[in-house]
Amino acid sequence: MNPSDVPQSKPSGVNPLADLDRLFERQRAAFRRHANPSAAERKAHLDALCRLLVDHADAIAAAIDADFGHRSAHETKMLEIFPSLLEAKHARAHVESWMWPERKPTAFWFLPGRSQIVKQPLGVVGIIVPWNYPLFLSAGPLVSALAAGNRVMVKVSEFTPRFGELFARLIGSFFAEDHVAVVNGGVDVAQAFAARPFDHLLFTGSTSVGHQIMRAAAEHLTPVTLELGGKSPAIVAPGFPVDVAARRIIWGKCLNAGQTCIAPDYVLLPERPENSVQTFVEAARDEVQRLYPEGAGSADYSAVVNARHYRRLREYLEDAVAKGARAVALAGGESESTRKLPPTIVTGVTAAMRVTQDEIFGPLLPIQTYRDLDEALGYVADRPRPLAMYYFDEDQARIRRVLDESISGNVTVNDTILHIAQTDLPFGGVGASGMGHYHGADGFNTFSKRKGVFMQSRFNGSWLLKPPFGKRVERMLRLMLRN
Repeated sequence: MNPSDVPQSKPSGVNPLADLDRLFERQRAAFRRHANPSAAERKAHLDALCRLLVDHADAIAAAIDADFGHRSAHETKMLEIFPSLLEAKHARAHVESWMWPERKPTAFWFLPGRSQIVKQPLGVVGIIVPWNYPLFLSAGPLVSALAAGNRVMVKVSEFTPRFGELFARLIGSFFAEDHVAVVNGGVDVAQAFAARPFDHLLFTGSTSVGHQIMRAAAEHLTPVTLELGGKSPAIVAPGFPVDVAARRIIWGKCLNAGQTCIAPDYVLLPERPENSVQTFVEAARDEVQRLYPEGAGSADYSAVVNARHYRRLREYLEDAVAKGARAVALAGGESESTRKLPPTIVTGVTAAMRVTQDEIFGPLLPIQTYRDLDEALGYVADRPRPLAMYYFDEDQARIRRVLDESISGNVTVNDTILHIAQTDLPFGGVGASGMGHYHGADGFNTFSKRKGVFMQSRFNGSWLLKPPFGKRVERMLRLMLRN
């Protein structure tokens, strides 16, 4: 199906800037009229999103392919549509139980009163989406916000205009504008969007832009969830088969040509055996040739999203080589005209090189060696906390030590990427890689107000603690203030 084949019975999104306030006020007014959808209503909303994803999977893949210049429909369906559908179906199955009030213990002195937590929608939620996974990073938080009963506005990246236009039409054909709406436009629209007094704002993107989002949200004290990025390490432990690690790491690195916020950014290999780097390079090359027999020109290998990012990655390579590094392309087929850049390992890197300083967000993979695990963990700890970490080891004691002593958003042990697909795991960064979580029940809670409620019993002893104070209260206080 082509993107033009989808229903167009409703307007394709709002008029940038001019309609932002109108749309926000419409959603806020709709929320006031109906502030707490039932479980059945929320399931229906999630079911509508499921039908959108299934019925228009081909059109979505075609739009994203056009925006990137080339991205395999299989990759889009596997990395974006399938996990989005998985999230929506999981929420649909569990939303009713997530909505139940939670009973909490009541302090002894206030019995037989009862305590509980009631979950209620926040109101109007804003979601700002990056270009690298435009469907998944729209649908994932949208699922959580709908499950929690909110109204939602989604701002799609200007770097994926075809997807943005398609998604606006699709959302318009499945949801009322005062319930869910998609906003397209450039940086000015994104800035105006972030400045709206949302009841919660979720942003996925770079750390530098995350600072701007927080400043804009602070004007209205809007609570924010920031899903940022950073340099996510892959640590291979002594004794773990280097060739096995190489195959799994390079698979995660090649997805979407490395344009993934949780892609392995660099590898830390043990110095012993001395040939560990060469073993890694050879195994990685074999795996790339197996996965992409035609190299970077393979139909299954993605293009870099635009010329600016292609030039940025080429500059990283040129900077590293000029400062003494060695770049090893794992395949042929590089093409500036089609923005195809093959997976490339960079060895002999130093702290002075941009590939060790900046988040790469592309198919370049620096390799460094370490003497012992203390040095490897120290290297990671001395840098901003990453969104993901990958650790390869069969020693359970060392695995536990790494999990205990390192701080990152999430971890996959003995593979890469796969933690993102686990619907019951919270997803989110820490420090420079973000704040807050979503997915599954954690996403439901992020977009809900968990309101504590105390229910006083008809018969209670609160009168014992009320004025006029005297010997009765003194006796009570002696009991209450015991250690």
